[in-house]
Amino acid sequence: MEGFLKVEHIGIAIKNIESSKALFTKLFGKESYKEEGVESEGVNTLFFQLGETKIELLEATQADSPIAKFVEKRGEGIHHIAYEVENIEAEMQRLKNEGFILLNDSPKKGADNKLVCFLHPKTTNGVLVEICQEIRNS
Repeated sequence: MEGFLKVEHIGIAIKNIESSKALFTKLFGKESYKEEGVESEGVNTLFFQLGETKIELLEATQADSPIAKFVEKRGEGIHHIAYEVENIEAEMQRLKNEGFILLNDSPKKGADNKLVCFLHPKTTNGVLVEICQEIRNS
């Protein structure tokens, strides 16, 4: 099966993970289920599960990381929407064939046991789109 299966998570860029953790815990009425650093992207992540959808908070750990640049330019807020796909390589090829610009040529390891690829927002009406696939143990 090809194509987007569901909204997997919504990524929110934040300045401070501890204060945002307290805020979103109060907002959602539940604790986060996972905190994880992704060194290659220069971020710390924090996940909340809401039904089938997750909310991912992203705090920059490096001044030159994409999240740091986003927060500096736009402030805190929605950074990306991630969609689950069955086969990330096939989906990346399909999207390339459809004329979308991919920000990475091959899937990268992301947070929460996922392979990820981002699409350039200039080809998606200004929305940073992430496609992701659960990493399967062979």
